[in-house]
Amino acid sequence: MGKGKSKVVCGYPLSIFFIVVNEFCERFSYYGMRAVLVLYFKYFLRWDDDLATSIYHTFVALCYLTPILGAIVADSWLGKFKTIIYLSIVYAVGQVAMAVSAIHDITDSDRDGTPDSMTFHIVLSMVGLFLIALGTGGIKPCVAAFGGDQFGEHQDRQRRTFFSVFYLCINGGSLLSTIITPVLRAQECGIYSKQKCYSLAFGVPAALMVVALVVFIIGSGMYYKAEPQGNIMLDVCKCIGFAIKNRYRHRSKQYPKRQHWMDWAEEKYDKLLIAQIKMVLKVLFLYIPLPMFWTLFDQKGSRWTLQATTMDGNFGALVIQPDQMQTVNPILILTLVPIMDSLIYPLIKKCGLNFTPLKRMTVGMLLAAIAFVCAALVQIQIDVSTKQLLHSSPYILSGQGFIYFKLTIKGKANSDSTTVHNTDKATFTLRSGSQSCEYSTNFGFGSSYTFFIHSTLVFGSNCQDSVTAVEDIKPNSVHMALQIPQYFFITAGEVMFSVTGLEFSYSQAPSNMKAVLQAGWLFTVAIGNFIVLIVAELAKIPKQWAEYVLFASLLVAVCVIFSIMAYFYTYIDPTEIEAQFKKKINEDDEDDKSKPGKAEVEMVKRDSIKCHDEYDKATQTKM
Repeated sequence: MGKGKSKVVCGYPLSIFFIVVNEFCERFSYYGMRAVLVLYFKYFLRWDDDLATSIYHTFVALCYLTPILGAIVADSWLGKFKTIIYLSIVYAVGQVAMAVSAIHDITDSDRDGTPDSMTFHIVLSMVGLFLIALGTGGIKPCVAAFGGDQFGEHQDRQRRTFFSVFYLCINGGSLLSTIITPVLRAQECGIYSKQKCYSLAFGVPAALMVVALVVFIIGSGMYYKAEPQGNIMLDVCKCIGFAIKNRYRHRSKQYPKRQHWMDWAEEKYDKLLIAQIKMVLKVLFLYIPLPMFWTLFDQKGSRWTLQATTMDGNFGALVIQPDQMQTVNPILILTLVPIMDSLIYPLIKKCGLNFTPLKRMTVGMLLAAIAFVCAALVQIQIDVSTKQLLHSSPYILSGQGFIYFKLTIKGKANSDSTTVHNTDKATFTLRSGSQSCEYSTNFGFGSSYTFFIHSTLVFGSNCQDSVTAVEDIKPNSVHMALQIPQYFFITAGEVMFSVTGLEFSYSQAPSNMKAVLQAGWLFTVAIGNFIVLIVAELAKIPKQWAEYVLFASLLVAVCVIFSIMAYFYTYIDPTEIEAQFKKKINEDDEDDKSKPGKAEVEMVKRDSIKCHDEYDKATQTKM
């Protein structure tokens, strides 16, 4: 038997199978929904690029703020198991709400394919996104730790293997969902009229989240469920708050200065805890510049996806949807991580270079800046093509990736054009009185045509031979393949920045405060997304390429600041420091036993300080 009630199979608790499947389904659900989200905002809710980008990054930021709440609830109140169950239910309800919000027929009373009450769809989708953010963020710090709880002290090797498989499930779920959900979105569905099937693209992730919840519940009887032990983050916050308050109360010159401002907490808190907090604060100080990296990184799902909608996704036998380009990221992650670990880093070490974790993170930030320079160059090419498209033909109204054509009429026939919005095909219905026929043709991204209908038109099953098409503007020549370099640089930056940053934080954190630094790391992601929100809504930069250059320049500037901070950072061994403090505490305890008078003197000294503090408070009250 394992640590809990689970059977052991090949040295592993059987219960972890349910946890691994749960994580795969949950990550599929999250990344699948997120992959098509910005296009849902733009083409279903009819928001402009800036508003779509802002709401997208607000949602992502909330997803990285709520883990702090989830960790506090799990550790202080419900425990990990109940927290995962309850928040997964909230999560599933949110996903279902998103799927329902994307059904256009609900409010399409005139059956013209457009919702009549967009407010209903907006409100329901916003409620759904809030519930999803609360659910996915709340369970984020719980699932991996809950899996680790299932292993006994003698199963260190199996626990390490579990975390490797767990990470693989995250990337596997992300990769499959970003391939599948854009394909589902590109389908057409509806009861009264056919439109892009966002409801199906959201509905499948919702179904996967329900599966994740059911699988996790099935394994309930096998889990080891540790009782809540109190939240170290709350203890840290209380200790820091007391130190600040105590320092403020003793700010006059009559009180001697202390070596570190956290030393003002010694009157109430253990010295070991204070020393551990000092170690954490050193790392958190280094976190200050980090949000700018996430500001650039998370635009893969917003600005870069919108950029892809203006490009040609025809790869020959395969037509790539704009939101499917995001799959390049997880594919490159699975490729670059082993290459970096087994080839690049050892090679650098053999060259005699001291490529420390903080130096790797600095290089990762520079690579992300290069990625945005590449995105700016691609955008310039798109703008040149779009300018030619808009100014060369009076017959076209151009959307991003979707073309609306006007027919040029000759003779007695009238036209009533009905456009089927693919990336390559449109069908027109030509009518004259009660007679009609259909004309279909293929188009390229960004192309423009003038159609001439002959007066000798004979109505029948089709009009293919009676319509002459003249190409005014050639299809868009800017191919989606040009986005691959920017995806490569941003992913290489992620591997060097994110993976290394997590390892660095873990190695520099005290044994009982690794969760605190994890929360701090996730908080930098949230702040980075809020920065995108501010720039998109307030800066209002007219040229998209200029916005890309601005972000790249800001990251380079922040990178310089971070490199200076990293230069003065001294690497530590938290285990060794903790051992020294514990040894000193034991020695002091032995001295206290042999010298009982010492404790009495210390007590008198503290009572004296307390009385003096009370006198200060009384004096302040009178004043």
